[in-house]
Amino acid sequence: MTNSIIYALDFDGVICDSAIETAISGWKAACQIWPDMHELAAAELIEGFRQVRPIIETGFEAILTMRQLFLGSSVESIYTDHKQQFAALKQQANVNDEQLKTLFGATRDRWIAANRSEWAVMNPLYAGVAEKLQGLQQDNWFIITTKQERFVKEIFAANAIELADEQIFGLDRKLSKVEVLKWLRLEHPGRPIRFVEDRLPTLVNVANEPELAGVELLFALWGYNTEADKASAQALGFRLQQLDAFLR
Repeated sequence: MTNSIIYALDFDGVICDSAIETAISGWKAACQIWPDMHELAAAELIEGFRQVRPIIETGFEAILTMRQLFLGSSVESIYTDHKQQFAALKQQANVNDEQLKTLFGATRDRWIAANRSEWAVMNPLYAGVAEKLQGLQQDNWFIITTKQERFVKEIFAANAIELADEQIFGLDRKLSKVEVLKWLRLEHPGRPIRFVEDRLPTLVNVANEPELAGVELLFALWGYNTEADKASAQALGFRLQQLDAFLR
């Protein structure tokens, strides 16, 4: 087992298709900041969120995305100008990233407390992924995500997947994915590491780190990325992978 592969796996867009739940949680949180927003999000706004999901790096940005969609911003304009739009919204509402993270987490906590099974249903795993993870040796895989760790644990529990707390690296740790991968290399010298991620900018960051030159990088085509991302990943020489290949 000493030379077996370590799987370092992103969560949203690799393990879990969480776009609908993230959109609804973002909407519920936004309603607490902007009282002109109604209690229920329209279906077309949730669909709009799914289309812009590839640019979302951290969950709390769903609050700002849903606000922009409510205000009538098009998917194209959010892709083009989301950083400026988000900054303007935060300034107008007098909130910062830490406050939005806290609000987003608390909004999810309330939903889970009110209806845990409904929340879990809104976070389905990709077909076949539960069986894949259940078949791995527990000490051979880690989750590296920008999601808060307690929500990863909730989703795993709902799918009968066991993983030790110390193998889930989430937002709570305040570590970048590059930093976690460096730690894994130090903790497991000589063992090959396979990092599976659906965000191209994250893979580029890892590829630019000389210390991580030996890490195998896989671009998850089934996740939250665009056709332009796929073309860029191929041009940059990343290994592109479909879900069925990952499951094998």
